[in-house]
Amino acid sequence: MKKLYSFLVLMFFSSFGAFAQGSLSGRVVQADKPLEFASVYLPELGKGTMTDSAGYFLLDDLLPGTYRVEVSMMGYRKSVEDWTIPSKEELVISLQPLDTSLEEVVVSGTLQEVSRSNSPVPIEVYKDGFFKANPTPSIFESLQTINGVRPQINCNICNTGDIHINGLEGPYTMVLIDGMPIVSGLATVYGLTGIPQSLIDRIELVKGPASTLYGSEAVGGLINIITKRAELAPIVSVDAFGTSWGEVNLDLGLKTKIGERVHSMTGINTFQYDNPIDNNEDGMTDVTLSKRISLFQKFRVDRKNRKEFNVALRYLYEDRWGGEMNWTPEFRGGDEIYGESIYTSRWELFGNYELPTIENLNFQFSANGHNQNSVYGDMLYLGDQKIAFGQLTWTKSLGNHQLLSGLAYRYTYYDDNTPATASAGLDQNLPSEIHLPGAFVQDEIQVGKNKSLLLGARVDYNSVHGPIFSPRANFKVSSSDQSLIFRLSAGNGFRVANVFTEDHAALTGARDVIFEEELQPERSWNTNANLVKKFYTNSGAFLSLDASAFYTYFTNRIIPDYETNPNQIIYANLDGHSVSQGVSLTTNFALPSGLEGNIGATFLDVTLTEEGITERQILAERFSGVWNIAYSFSRIGLKIDYTGNVYGPMRLPLLGELDPRPEYSPWFSIQNIQATKVIGKRWEIYGGVKNLLNFLPPANSIARAFDPFDRGVDFAEDGSVIPTPGNPNALTFDPSYMFAPNQGIRGFLGARFTILD
Repeated sequence: MKKLYSFLVLMFFSSFGAFAQGSLSGRVVQADKPLEFASVYLPELGKGTMTDSAGYFLLDDLLPGTYRVEVSMMGYRKSVEDWTIPSKEELVISLQPLDTSLEEVVVSGTLQEVSRSNSPVPIEVYKDGFFKANPTPSIFESLQTINGVRPQINCNICNTGDIHINGLEGPYTMVLIDGMPIVSGLATVYGLTGIPQSLIDRIELVKGPASTLYGSEAVGGLINIITKRAELAPIVSVDAFGTSWGEVNLDLGLKTKIGERVHSMTGINTFQYDNPIDNNEDGMTDVTLSKRISLFQKFRVDRKNRKEFNVALRYLYEDRWGGEMNWTPEFRGGDEIYGESIYTSRWELFGNYELPTIENLNFQFSANGHNQNSVYGDMLYLGDQKIAFGQLTWTKSLGNHQLLSGLAYRYTYYDDNTPATASAGLDQNLPSEIHLPGAFVQDEIQVGKNKSLLLGARVDYNSVHGPIFSPRANFKVSSSDQSLIFRLSAGNGFRVANVFTEDHAALTGARDVIFEEELQPERSWNTNANLVKKFYTNSGAFLSLDASAFYTYFTNRIIPDYETNPNQIIYANLDGHSVSQGVSLTTNFALPSGLEGNIGATFLDVTLTEEGITERQILAERFSGVWNIAYSFSRIGLKIDYTGNVYGPMRLPLLGELDPRPEYSPWFSIQNIQATKVIGKRWEIYGGVKNLLNFLPPANSIARAFDPFDRGVDFAEDGSVIPTPGNPNALTFDPSYMFAPNQGIRGFLGARFTILD
């Protein structure tokens, strides 16, 4: 009887324990699609399972409590979540791919929407998260951690600049907004800082000539800024930050719907910096003071035929100045106190309309007007530029051929108060008007299952310089799983220069601008080899290697000569050739621990050869490196971003043999760190330090900063400078000795607020 009692007690407690135990069930998905063979693991118990073909999993015999659930799968970011058992709800885990770049849709390489892996043209894509890692008030500054790309500030006083790709100056870089050539001419110098990050969905970057599709200016490469789609933007987004220098930036976005079919997106950006600082004690402002506002409005119409129709408008106004610390607007344009004051007023209109036809016909259009009112000391520059552009494209699939053809027309009007628009022999102004019609054709041929060949050609007729022909060819081969991709390309580029709208040095300082001849269009031939290899490990890590080798040969290159006469800038076509060549390597990685990022390096050799003499190009580094490294503490919603760059020596523009300043810049690095804390679903608080190493260019970067009107300079009859006891180095006032930002270490703090649908 005693044995029977003991047996019944044991059975009772065993049954109670079994009754008290629970289970963990759920499914694992990616973008609502089930993931098979995902690992589900409870580290406290050392117990786990795998998902089935429908993404479901089940773990039985679990005591009530809260468990840490780790879900991992090769090629996906590890997910960690706390879950309480028992629960009436099903646990659904959504895994994020470690790398989605291969399947990102790109348009810049072929003017057609294709996945990045299928594009025969190597394209780099940077999403909005990349720019949040180092928040800046403009697109110009935000490009400083992209491999092979360098924002170059060209003036120590007014801080205007351009974007260099693979060592080539800004005029060789074409900047597009939604595929439209809006940022050109005057905007390449004065309009880049007015493009707010809040408008950006992604940036597509193509290195090397793209003139076959985009015409003049796309010689060194192109940057296509893709704005957000109106219907997909957040309902409300606010991003504001300030720095310890007194800079304040505000981005505001608003999405609305007008009626049943019209989606609207409004963007407002304001930036203000009104705190003169002279840390290097040269008597001049270290950083230009600025007040800027940019208004953006985009509409998208839902048409019954589901064809695309969108239109956008943007207006920019900026008032910036730099110069002597005691300058005020009352001295604007005078010769008492030196200041460089620039008023920019700019409007833009651009859009896209798919024709309601059976054939795939698409019309893109843009127009912009740019008015510039600037003074550089007592030198007045008034510029007025208007550009209109239209392009009609037709696409057709025929078997293994993907055809694209198009007609384009571009009209450019430019007028100013400089010799650029003065008519020879006549005492009157003669504005420049250029008509540029063009036609292009492209055939992408699917040679095999994993091979494609792209052939294209374009012809433009410049109303000043005549016809210009640009061919190109691209070949791509890949492995069946797209983990290995090789691309080979060759093409031709051309550029018609307008010095006064592209080169700020022609407007500032004390130099005279000399044209030795009528400038002819530049030509270039380029080859590029690109290899992409992606690795996935069983532990859930991801690594990609992206390597390129490039070579560009220029003829008729337009070179500003700063060295023949220190009092002049002489423009002429190069009587010889120029070469830009090099290699670059970028690696992207993501680890299950939360560490991710990219590291890149570029080795460059940019030279000019004339009369058998070869020399390095001014302001072209031989080595550059960049990095963006982040670590996420997912359980507490905290992310740390460490970004930076490093540059090797560049040859700098000296004012003659007696100039005591170094001919080459030193090695330098700009590094930044940021912490971002997510609070709920709508708030982010971020802050950090920029220029951690407090690197600054030499204090004597501005030659004779104490004498900006050259009152203490003696000139010979030929315009050259005469050495004197008061000026033994034969210098003139010149702010073009510039290779790095002149802003030291500073803290920043900001907040983001977002309401999604």
